[in-house]
Amino acid sequence: MALDSSPVRGSRLLPQLVKFGAVGAVGFVVNLVVFNGLMLTVFSGVHHGTIFATVIATFIAIATNWVGNRYWAFAAQRQSNTTREGIEFFVVSLAGMGIPLFCVWLSHYVLGFTSLLADNIANNVIGLVLGTLFRFAFYRWWVFSPKRAARLAKVPTAHPAREAVTTLPTSLPGSPDRGLIGD
Repeated sequence: MALDSSPVRGSRLLPQLVKFGAVGAVGFVVNLVVFNGLMLTVFSGVHHGTIFATVIATFIAIATNWVGNRYWAFAAQRQSNTTREGIEFFVVSLAGMGIPLFCVWLSHYVLGFTSLLADNIANNVIGLVLGTLFRFAFYRWWVFSPKRAARLAKVPTAHPAREAVTTLPTSLPGSPDRGLIGD
């Protein structure tokens, strides 16, 4: 795929990138608060607690980010099929979650940096930057793709049962009160 560097495309990309960054900042704060809250309480001293806290904090941040991205950052490109879009967002977010999770695992278990500070750097600095780049690319070009949204909007969906209900006659043939139904 060739990148189009036209001014029009850039003028649409920059505001979206800023909104995505703001939504991501909220998600970052949610992730940071939940991660540290879990590490200082529930998972304090628990073997593999860092991994569990990373997963839980990321799931909560994913839910927060989906709302912000769907209704603000990518509002103009959101799909009409909310369920499918939500599933796609969740799939990309899970794949993106693997990035900070890998960074925490590498730092904690391979490199031996086991302090809370080291875990935060691996999760919330290195993992966050790499995961953010990955997620923005896939949200922009797959989940909330303007071209894909336009293409899906043009495809008619056949729902015979729904069409039958919406195409009922306004009167029943041969009924004595013909013309009254649906008035």
